Amino acid sequence: MYRTIYVPVDNSEHSNRAVALAVELGRAFGARMIGCHVYAARMHDYRFRQMEYTLPEEYLEETELERQRRIHDSLITMGLQLISESYLGPMGASCRQAGLEFEPRMMDGKHSAEIVKDVAAVDTDLIVLGALGMGRTRDSQIGSVCERVTRHAQRDVLVVKRLPEGDGGPASDTILVGIDGSPQSFGALLVAIELAKRFGKRVEAVAVYDPYLHYSVFSGIVNVLTERAAKVFRFEEQNQLHEEIIDTGLAQIYQSHLDVAGKMAASHGVAIGKTLLDGKAFQKVLDHARKTNPWLIAIGRIGVHATPGEAGLGSTAENLLRLSTADLLLTARAAVPELDVRAEETIRWTPEAEERFRRVPAQVQGIARTAVHRLAMEKGHSVVTTSVLDEAMDRFMPKRAAAATTRLAEELVLDRARERKGVAVCRGCGLAASDPDPVRCSVCGGRGFERIAPETVAAILEAEGGAREETTYDGRKLRWTEEARRALWTLEDAYRRRRTKARVEKAARLRRLEAVTLDFVRRFVEEETGEPLAGAERGTPAGETRPDPGPPSSERRLVARDDKNVPLLSSLEWSEDAARRILRVPAGFMRDRTQERIEALARERGAAAVDLGLVEEGIELGRKLMAEAIEAYRASPREVPPSADRPASAPLNEVSILNPMGE
Repeated sequence: MYRTIYVPVDNSEHSNRAVALAVELGRAFGARMIGCHVYAARMHDYRFRQMEYTLPEEYLEETELERQRRIHDSLITMGLQLISESYLGPMGASCRQAGLEFEPRMMDGKHSAEIVKDVAAVDTDLIVLGALGMGRTRDSQIGSVCERVTRHAQRDVLVVKRLPEGDGGPASDTILVGIDGSPQSFGALLVAIELAKRFGKRVEAVAVYDPYLHYSVFSGIVNVLTERAAKVFRFEEQNQLHEEIIDTGLAQIYQSHLDVAGKMAASHGVAIGKTLLDGKAFQKVLDHARKTNPWLIAIGRIGVHATPGEAGLGSTAENLLRLSTADLLLTARAAVPELDVRAEETIRWTPEAEERFRRVPAQVQGIARTAVHRLAMEKGHSVVTTSVLDEAMDRFMPKRAAAATTRLAEELVLDRARERKGVAVCRGCGLAASDPDPVRCSVCGGRGFERIAPETVAAILEAEGGAREETTYDGRKLRWTEEARRALWTLEDAYRRRRTKARVEKAARLRRLEAVTLDFVRRFVEEETGEPLAGAERGTPAGETRPDPGPPSSERRLVARDDKNVPLLSSLEWSEDAARRILRVPAGFMRDRTQERIEALARERGAAAVDLGLVEEGIELGRKLMAEAIEAYRASPREVPPSADRPASAPLNEVSILNPMGE
């Protein structure tokens, strides 16, 4: 598979491990090894000439200056060549010890440009290079040379991320492969299978579909459209189209990609693991890799959404290149499964079927055509007719997508059955079954189901403080427990909170849940923050039109923060303008005492919440007390008696006297 392996070296930690890994690969494949180091003599010469004017006077005479130039050129060139030889020497020794042919290469120029040019000249199969070089700093993610070479060299590139002393612990024996149905992803699978055979590793295929994107987009724009535009866009119909056709169909299609990958691997004598995940592709692969700590991640350089002739890297490859902590193999190999090859060669379409298929959105036509072909092959059809398309529609979308007049009776029966028996959720893919008594999951084919009974939901709701019903952007009802809402409000950034809430709502719909609980929302909050959910303390954002339930009255919660991120904590509800007003009071003792006075007034009057009028009244009381303190200070500066609002240890400074209430 790999006849020639090319390794750029610079004596950095990542480079040295790249050499060691490349030699292992070279030994496994009997490959010819090429080591390369690029030095920058011309750049040094250019900089020397730029600084010539700073030389002492005796060196600026023309004859002497020319002599110095010749000396500098020879020393720089010779010195950099010697450094290159010292960098390449250890790799040569390792190759000789492994019985591998080794060719050292040295060149002058810009590092990434020369490497890309040289790779094309020597017809390399695989490039192995470190993610970071000698310029590595604490927050570095990817070095400039690695990033540019990986992007522009249209070869397989193995980026070494993990160092021997890494914090992630020993890697597992798994090669993780991203599958999205593209020829490049199946090419990555074949590469992973070959590596697994040579190194005694296991292969796990991961497919990720995203049912959340359209919901987040719709909920984000519904409030900015005019009434007329909203009617034209028809949110309910658009959302129903996505939920009943595209989302469930995508889950089944990506599961079929995994099934095809399993058959491809079996034909090569390898059994693989298969995992279907929902969410953003790069994020879910990254999260899964963090949990399993694979030996290697293998993905195609580009994916299923690439345009014809597209080079460079796809978005998933770009993100994993920067963020993955596991070694990453980006493959340029493309492979079409035999099933799809035979389908393209043997299956024909009737004109009526082709005409009907043109109505499918262009961005998903490739995926949809593959799904139809696979169904036709499974059923033994050699011609795709409109009836075959109907059969595909029945498989890849629930019957609820049909017209309302043809579905009412069936839906009423199912809804009543669910009311009695609850919802059955597949343990494999996590999607709810439409049948109240399912035998086999229509997405992943699993036969294990977990039943969520109404009694179970009711018990959870009671344990979590009851539930409040909310209306989603398209008018549907969904209940949230108090603990689930508080968990959501731990996200202080309003945009992140709205986006996470949209994902939670969408996931609840996919699982046919009537209420969102703490355990359910926990996953989404932790994915957004990247940290375990520590508590359920939350604040009230500016512009929130629906009041959020507070904790028990004895519990202080976050109300707001000022521009220096100092929090305002209170056990009472505060209106938005009241919070803004008190945050203008200088933070520290002054603000704390003012808040205490305001909340004492609220409790005396039995007020359920603090409004702007109450804040102004408390501030006015503070002004009077401050005026009395200032008058006493002027009368006897050394003997200012302590007051309820200023203990004896608290000095009266110039700022507090001139601007006591943030005016």
